[in-house]
Amino acid sequence: MQQRDRYQSIEDFLADDSFKAWVLTGQDPDQWEAWTVEHPQRSAIVENARNLWLAMQVPDPKVTPEESVAALQSTWQKIVQAEDNVIAPTWRWWRSAAAVLLLGCGISLAWYIYRDIVVTPGTSYTELIENTSDPVLERTNDTDHPLLITLADGSSVLLQPDSKLSFPAKFEGRERKVYLSGEAFFEVSKNPNQPFLVYANELLTRVVGTSFRVKAFADQDDIEVVVRTGKVNVSSSSVAADSSEEELLLLPNQGVRFSRERLAFEKIDDLTQEKQISQKLSNIERLSFEFSDVPVAQIFKTIEQAYLVEIDFPEEKLKNCYLTTSLSDEPLPQKLKIICSSLGPDASYAIEGNKISVSAKGCD
Repeated sequence: MQQRDRYQSIEDFLADDSFKAWVLTGQDPDQWEAWTVEHPQRSAIVENARNLWLAMQVPDPKVTPEESVAALQSTWQKIVQAEDNVIAPTWRWWRSAAAVLLLGCGISLAWYIYRDIVVTPGTSYTELIENTSDPVLERTNDTDHPLLITLADGSSVLLQPDSKLSFPAKFEGRERKVYLSGEAFFEVSKNPNQPFLVYANELLTRVVGTSFRVKAFADQDDIEVVVRTGKVNVSSSSVAADSSEEELLLLPNQGVRFSRERLAFEKIDDLTQEKQISQKLSNIERLSFEFSDVPVAQIFKTIEQAYLVEIDFPEEKLKNCYLTTSLSDEPLPQKLKIICSSLGPDASYAIEGNKISVSAKGCD
């Protein structure tokens, strides 16, 4: 599989059967998703190859002929306009392939690319929600404290005041998509075969499993993404931004600030040196979840401080319970599951809003 490191053209990717299987079926035994995240400089050519395969699939029957024709015209215009922004050899192949597909698969290709253009992260939160084909639930935080949201895949979200989050009741398909207006801290359940995407106005944040914060208020000049654990791939849909800045791979203790005025990224390699951000880190970003022979009651207190939740647990029964574990890279439901598993087979938990109930008989 190391041969893909030498791929230089769209043809190389299209000729790879494992790449085709990943794109068309969503199955990823060869870890294409992880490879793409680790090679952000290849993302543009990978996306072009991916779109070509997907373009040849059956279109949505709900799309009318008039819409298809309009999409076809719009797509070809965008292809022509993009000519000066793409490296010549690759572009000549792409334009020729696009012409063949537009003529041979016309409606299908137009529908697919048009669909992606409609939902690009450059549009506003409202437009994104209106144009998504999947039904979503919306949670709005009108309180003065963070709101805890648990998603269907086990991921957890701390939604800040004056913020909105839209998400499906159940994640289906090849990707897990959520839409944010405002600020939220995400802890994503790991699933390499189903990456997690956060659309927040101008920015798209793509991960497999990690924890990070996105701040994207519609009325503020900048958008911020700050990484606590794992890897995050951040991109902008703005065609005006310099191509070398359109995608960034962020590691723990790194972040990025996107200027809406300049349409440019400012990468932050060390958050501790960025006072404007480090001084505003929340409890969940500051507290350690590394525990060595620590009373379970104290671990629950740490979780309460981090998530600003209330945990009801039998403190007297658990006074002799100690735990050594690492919970840094786990969503809240998984943290609670690991703790309860250490308390015996009868231990359990339940989350209702910002209140958590733990039942356990105690330790020997």
